[in-house]
Formats: sequence, C-alpha cells, structure tokens
Amino acid sequence: MNVANWLHAAALSHPRNPALYRGTQLHADYDAFARRAAGLARWLRDAQGVAEGARVALFMKNRVEYLELFYACWWLGAVVVPVNPKLHPKEVDWILRDAGAHAVLTDTHEDLPPEAVPDGCLHLAVDGDAFPRAAQAGLDAPLPPPRVLPPDALAWLFYTSGTTGRPKGVMLSHRNLVAMALCYAADIETVSATDSMLYAAPISHGAGLYHFMYVRRAARHVVPASRGFDPLEILDHAREGGSLSLFAAPTMVKRLVEAARAAGRDGTGLHTVIYGGAPMYFADIDEALQVLGPRFAQIYGQGESPMTITALTRECIADTSHPRWRARMASVGPAQSCMAVRIVDADMNTLPVGMEGEVAARGDAVMAGYWGNEAATRATLVEGWLRTGDIGRLDEEGFLTLTDRSKDVIISGGSNIYPREVEEVLARHPGVREVAVVGAPSEAWGEEVVAFVVAREGATLDPADLDQWCRGEIAAFKRPKRYCLRDELPKNSYGKVPKTLLREALQAGKAG
Repeated sequence: MNVANWLHAAALSHPRNPALYRGTQLHADYDAFARRAAGLARWLRDAQGVAEGARVALFMKNRVEYLELFYACWWLGAVVVPVNPKLHPKEVDWILRDAGAHAVLTDTHEDLPPEAVPDGCLHLAVDGDAFPRAAQAGLDAPLPPPRVLPPDALAWLFYTSGTTGRPKGVMLSHRNLVAMALCYAADIETVSATDSMLYAAPISHGAGLYHFMYVRRAARHVVPASRGFDPLEILDHAREGGSLSLFAAPTMVKRLVEAARAAGRDGTGLHTVIYGGAPMYFADIDEALQVLGPRFAQIYGQGESPMTITALTRECIADTSHPRWRARMASVGPAQSCMAVRIVDADMNTLPVGMEGEVAARGDAVMAGYWGNEAATRATLVEGWLRTGDIGRLDEEGFLTLTDRSKDVIISGGSNIYPREVEEVLARHPGVREVAVVGAPSEAWGEEVVAFVVAREGATLDPADLDQWCRGEIAAFKRPKRYCLRDELPKNSYGKVPKTLLREALQAGKAG
C-alpha cells in the first residue's frame, strides 16, 4: 500500500485532467503532476541520497510544489515531515534533529539560517536551479510505478506539541492516510473530477490532509496566489471556478463571512467549507449559514487521528428544522465511518450516555505512536484506544459534545499553542521567578496568549523586554499578547497554580 499509487492511477486514467493551479494559472495536468513527482523522486534518491524510510522535512508556505514533494517522497518510500512555516528557526532545528531528517526543503536557502540546519541534514531550495531541472526531467522520462510498501510503512511524521512543552512526532502510516481519506469520502463530501480543493490554511497542517480524495478522483488543487488566507480571493476563486472546497479554522470562517457580508457577496461557487481545530460558536455558524448558505461541515480530530474522530455533516448543519438542531450544533457529530468513539473514566471503563469523561477513539486512522517516544505512546495508546485528553459526553444519538480541553491547549487562529512551551521560554528569562500562561477570549483569533509573570527578588520586569525575549526563542504566533505582572501567583494545597483562577481574573478585568 502506497498512497502515491492514487496519483499514478489518476495520471494513467485521466492524464489531461487539470491538477495543480497557482491561482487561476494551470501549473500541471495529472500526467505532468505524476511525472514531475516521479522526476523529483529520482533526484532525491539518486542525487541527494534519500532512501526508503528517510525523513524529508518541508518548511515553506503553501505552493503547488508542496504537493509534488509529498508524492515525490512517497514515490520512493520516504517519509514527509511537514513543518509549520511560522516556527522560529530554533524550533525548526529541534524538529529536524528529533526526526533525524535527511533533508529539509525551503523556498530559498535564505529561509533557514545555517545554524538551524543540523549537521548531516541537506538544505535544498525549491527555487534553486536543481529542483526545476529534476521536475522537468520527469516530464521527459517514462513514468515508473511508485515503490511497493507495506500498509504500515511510515508516510507522514506530524509534529504536534504536548503538555511537556516539546513537540512529539506523530507517526502516520500509509494505512492511516488511506483510512482518513476514505472517511472523508464517506462522511464529508463526495468528490468528482470537476471539484476543486483550495489550500488557504497551511498545507503543513490540516489543510494538507485534504488532497488525497481529490487526487484519487483526478480533481483539481488550487493554491491561491497569496499562498494563504484572503477572504475575497477565496470568494473570487469560488465564483469563477465553481465547486470549490476548503478547510478553515473557525476564525477563518468568521473572517470569510464578514468579508462576504461587507462586499455584498454570497457563497456562489463554494461547495464545502470544512471547519475544525477550535470551537465554532453557535452565533457564528448561524450567521455563516445565512450569508454563505448550507455549505459547511465540521470535523473533530487530532494529529494522532487526523481529521477522523467525528464529523458533523453538511446536511446535518443545514437541517435547521430538526428538533435537536441546536443540540447537534453544539456537538462535533457522531463517529466517522472508520472510527469507534467512547467516553471513559481514568481506568478506561466505558461511561454511560450523557456522562462526561475522557474521549477515547479507535480505528485504522489512529497513529502508530510517537516517534522515538515509547513512554508517551504507552500513555496515549491504551488497549488499542487513543486517549485524546479531551473531555466530552455522548448523547443517545451518538453525537459527541466536547466540554473541556484537559490539556489546556490554547487555540489561536486555528493553531494550537501549548502553555508549557511558552512558560518554559519565559522561565529562562533571568528576571522571571514564576510564570503561568493561559488563553483569553479574542474576537479576532478565538483565543490569545496571556502570560502571568512574577519577577525575581530585586529584578524589574518590563512587558516590552519580555516580548523581546520571546522574539528570540519562539514563533510570533505563540508569543503572549499580554504580560500581566504579579507579586505572586495563586497556589492550591498541592502547590500548583490553578489556572481557572487566572482565567477568572482575566474575565473580571483583574489580571494585573
């Protein structure tokens, strides 16, 4: 089993179908898409020494070559390691070292300083001379089949942070990715060759997982000219091209709706907007339905079971006449087709309908484990079940409602930010004695990062200085938006900081 077989089959059966678009400009049909991927695979293998099982990191914003590189790596049996393009070079360096990356590809060599690339890791540039030559060579050569791989061969190493503050590499196999793609076809939308998937959210994350069924159906892939999220650009693509789908975080959906309303636009040409990664408030989805129409579907998943735990279908969201519509809209839907979901207590006992507990999931989409981290794997995969760390309940119809995030993840603009990671950076500041980081509601981003900081004796802290410190250590989107200076932090009887009190202080306007 090799997911690259889907591209190979599409190229053989529908060679002239349009495949890759830069904005409105056609970059490649399916024959060219497959041949360019195969040519890049030969270049990586023969010129760069990339072998089966080697990890190849991709650190760049969205571009059509991102998809070509996915399939080039899988064609030869290598493993892709997509890296968030917003990360700080020090964070990229850590991921490259942990993954044992053989190579990292960026737009240009200037996108990563030499000190961020470990010894023994090649730094290759997509906009250099060798990459386009290799892709062109593929167009002029016979099209070989992809390498034959076992179903559990590693395909994707996805780095997702945890409460320990260091990223963990989620191991996704070819079997995992196929199961995820088939769930998409069964539970989200049926794809035809005339449909398009637009990549406005980062391909390094959830958006990059939505291309599989579009490749299988020889459908279209559109990377907007902005290489990111521009609401009017998306609406223009939908109106001009038609039958356009995309993945968007709830904050992106809100911006899309606001832009459409302000411009007097509707959802003409939009097929499905899949949202997830954070809560969607009822008022926001209600307005979205009014402005853009019944074009929305919701997914709930994690990196450990990508996009595939539960789903709220477009039909369910659009059925406002259903007597339980509001209750359903507060949920994340029932289990997807390849998954089983249950609510468990601390000992993995199944809890009855309506009772809150930890969400556990099982199915072929669940990861093989964490890269090089057996302890974390054993703690997360228990008796074949993924312990999500999320708290929720199931109703009598099997719809899952999430009520808390036990891991205290801050979700800002659709990106997960882990408080411990930010706390560790601030704790290294020479003037900081204690720090606690929480999320605060934000109209623009859903949540924003707020740091409560206590100075060491004799030290004087300044928010601007703390922000400058963070600039040198972590990505911009992880930096606190506010620094609340305190004489002390509240403690419970165990000596721990109860973050609920800090959130309450923020809500009451008494953060300091």
